[in-house]
Amino acid sequence: MMDPQIERKLIEIMRVIHESDKPIGARAIADELNNRGYDIGERAVRYHLRILDERGFTRKHGYAGRTLTELGESEMNDALIGDRFGFVISRIEEMAFRTTYNPETEDGVVAVNISYFDKDDLETVIDVISYTAHSGYMISPRVRIFEEDEELLFLPPEKVGIATVCSVTFDGLLLKAGIPVEPAYGGILQVENRKPERFLDLISYSGTSIDPIKIFMNRKTTSVLGVLDKGEGKILANMRQINSSAYDKAMEVIKLAEKAGLGGCFPPGEIDEFLFGAPVETGKFGIAIVGGINGICALEETGIEIETNPVSTVLEYKTMSEI
Repeated sequence: MMDPQIERKLIEIMRVIHESDKPIGARAIADELNNRGYDIGERAVRYHLRILDERGFTRKHGYAGRTLTELGESEMNDALIGDRFGFVISRIEEMAFRTTYNPETEDGVVAVNISYFDKDDLETVIDVISYTAHSGYMISPRVRIFEEDEELLFLPPEKVGIATVCSVTFDGLLLKAGIPVEPAYGGILQVENRKPERFLDLISYSGTSIDPIKIFMNRKTTSVLGVLDKGEGKILANMRQINSSAYDKAMEVIKLAEKAGLGGCFPPGEIDEFLFGAPVETGKFGIAIVGGINGICALEETGIEIETNPVSTVLEYKTMSEI
């Protein structure tokens, strides 16, 4: 049996490859591992990559780097479940830290979700996402389309990619303002008369090794089109908890973001009180934020096949265009 420490490094390397939007090489993997606290050089990464190649977990794309095979994806999801507990929150915290967008200057990067779909569906994708975003059920109407000639994203054949702004961007804005923010729940929010009523289902971010939003999306439990057309239905939403002492400052940050076109925050709850049925810790208040991939859910409701990686990466907000 292989040394458990080597196995941990193999899984972490697979995570880095999985999170990359294109084939990634040994040097870039080593740099990312160092950012995560793993003291491992490029030569050692190459050694571990050979092991992964031999096991059939990775596929080499010439000098461009490696991607995971289906077997590799399955192995990564099954391995070291204890290690992955709490990994979702770590990922959110990492992406929030990497968010540098300044609403006043409009410079910096925001957290984004990346979705892939067939080229033939591009017109419908644009129409539905535009409808959802301008109705207020996404974080921003700005997106970025990736086609075959793009260098930033590795696309499967005959596929187009689209980046949508992720709700983690708000975590980053609050963090940069010195406000501690805690990802509490992801869930299904009931909307009636175009107003949020109550959470129908919740998953705690601290109690899962899989992104709750991804879980609810895969269950196909939304009815975003019903919300858009009739004002009644179910959408994806997140709930964050913030210390009561930061209430006024947090509201300032949210209002500043709204002026810059970043929306999707519902009115905050009262201190020490439940928010739309979701529990809030003592000394804190809750904020519900629409899921950045509600437009993608609406597309799936139309029957379009689309694959999504929530909280995928960061992009310069200026490179995204209003849809």
